[in-house]
Amino acid sequence: MGLLLSGLGLATAHAQPKPSSPCAVHQEIDFKAPPSRVYEILLDAKQFSAFTRDPAEIEPRPGGAFKLFGARVEGRNIELIPTRRIVQAWRSNAWPAAAYSIVHFELAPGAQGSRLILDHTGFPDGEQQSLTEGWPRMYWEPLRKYLAA
Repeated sequence: MGLLLSGLGLATAHAQPKPSSPCAVHQEIDFKAPPSRVYEILLDAKQFSAFTRDPAEIEPRPGGAFKLFGARVEGRNIELIPTRRIVQAWRSNAWPAAAYSIVHFELAPGAQGSRLILDHTGFPDGEQQSLTEGWPRMYWEPLRKYLAA
């Protein structure tokens, strides 16, 4: 069940799948950096490119477009609450053209820096395992290394 957005006008027909749904990924990650730093890195094209080692274009404003990992992932920022929340209409370029999912990044202070809670919903059937494995491999592990440098 993919989320379809009409030309990214963000007119959504979305039902939030339950966390146990085959179309939802929930992950909680701790970083040794304050929420403000993690937020900044996720929305700054230069820093995003530095930690992923792939080209990125990011317009860090609500409605702003992004292209990540050399345009293999693209979408728009829907909601931005500085240092606390990023909500994106997010899609892989391997998905059908009108298929967008919703990615929520929630940031809060943690024991040694920050806790990031990821909820990724509404992606096409059959993508659960790839995304569950892909977030740590493509985001969390490289981001930890970047923050430690």
